[in-house]
Amino acid sequence: MTEPIELNHDELLARAFRHNAPQPTDNGEPTVGSLDLEERNAFRRVTVETELRSEDQAEGFEVEYRKLRLEQVILVGAWIEGTTAEMEANMLELAALAETAGADVVELLYQKRDKPDPGTYIGSGKVKELRDIVVSTGADTVVFDGELSPGQMVALEEALKIKVIDRTMLILDIFAQHAKSKEGKAQVSLAQMEYLYTRTRGWGGNLSRQAGGRAGSNGGVGLRGPGETRIEADRRRLRTDMAKLRHELRGMKTAREVKRARRQRSTIPKIAIAGYTNAGKSSLINAMTNAGVLVEDALFATLDPSTRKAQLADGRNVVLTDTVGFVRHLPTQLVEAFKSTLEEVTGADLMLHVVDGSDAFPLKQIEAVNKVLSDVTRESGESIPPEIVVVNKIDQADPVVLAELRHTFDNTGHDVVFVSAHTGEGIAELEGKIEMHLNSVEAHVQMLVPFTRGDVVSRVHEQGTVRSESYEEDGTLIDVRLPHVIAEQYSEFVVS
Repeated sequence: MTEPIELNHDELLARAFRHNAPQPTDNGEPTVGSLDLEERNAFRRVTVETELRSEDQAEGFEVEYRKLRLEQVILVGAWIEGTTAEMEANMLELAALAETAGADVVELLYQKRDKPDPGTYIGSGKVKELRDIVVSTGADTVVFDGELSPGQMVALEEALKIKVIDRTMLILDIFAQHAKSKEGKAQVSLAQMEYLYTRTRGWGGNLSRQAGGRAGSNGGVGLRGPGETRIEADRRRLRTDMAKLRHELRGMKTAREVKRARRQRSTIPKIAIAGYTNAGKSSLINAMTNAGVLVEDALFATLDPSTRKAQLADGRNVVLTDTVGFVRHLPTQLVEAFKSTLEEVTGADLMLHVVDGSDAFPLKQIEAVNKVLSDVTRESGESIPPEIVVVNKIDQADPVVLAELRHTFDNTGHDVVFVSAHTGEGIAELEGKIEMHLNSVEAHVQMLVPFTRGDVVSRVHEQGTVRSESYEEDGTLIDVRLPHVIAEQYSEFVVS
């Protein structure tokens, strides 16, 4: 086996993986069969060591957010489909998720397989190798890039002797840490309980409770069995807590619906910003509104939808809503937590689908977001509004990737704009496309408003886009684009 590469913490997400060397035959030359077998079965591995930031080293201690010693984790994946580069990108994303959760990644391993092993996900032989790696690194936790069944989780924990979690548990943990609103916290807590319900377990008979009551009441000597087990008690408690949370969430949904209805009554155009996590949605809102929305280079930095008002170059006011980012293989338990975001998207007049242009596979991001939107709208029957694809971070993107994106969108006919929220490049073009879209769904009218109806003139200026205005003998002549509902309301003043 080749020596592992040692990387510092900042290099973790920028490095690729290396293969284990194939075993030679007796004459020293590897056979085709041994090469294929090694390619198929070998773990691909890179060892990393974290270092304190320079300012922390100067102080001589680790800062508080590192909790003195971060949890040491090993990441393990099964390469089922796609190219090597795609699998490595998936593992790097898992590493970013682990770091967002507050863990310290010490190893990234993946193995090529037709399908995950039903017993241990990676096979018994690989579990033994993984156990050796766990011992040598002193890791606390192993994270698998997939959803483990309860049986797989039990088998892996018994073999590895440390905590084992899967991608779903990792994402749920991130949501639990980052949720800010009361509703968001309740939704995540419910999702965690639903996930843990089938995974509560105990070890040994010490978690069973002997049945009480007088002798013979449950069968007598030799027939008395354990009473309610600890697992059953835990599940009963989980059912009670889940019912309580569902009741609370129903009350919170009512309050949210009232707020949304108030926004719906407003004639100001509503624009939802959706996309993959860490694609730069919050940065885009800040670039367009100077709103100061939280921006962080981390996955799921935004978990609660936030709404900001902006003014386009033509003077028209719009409302922009920043939503939670989507991710591939979204845990089914989190679909409920995404409903508030979905409601913001389906209730909007326009959706800006933000894509990270600096990602190695931006088309995969688009595919993942579209799949999640399709999944969560199927049951509700809601429809997604017209969209503009916004390719962000072009200042950091590979020109070859951008060229591929331009070619793809040219062939599909999507409305797309390339921007950099950081430098401001392309923002004016984006606003122009938004204006063109809104113009297509608004009424273009000329109104002659008597001088005694200054309230109408004021509202027209506030709710519409005034193209020209002049003062005639009979009143104010206004050439304006208005929402249809406003144009119909003031139809008595419309002259053409």
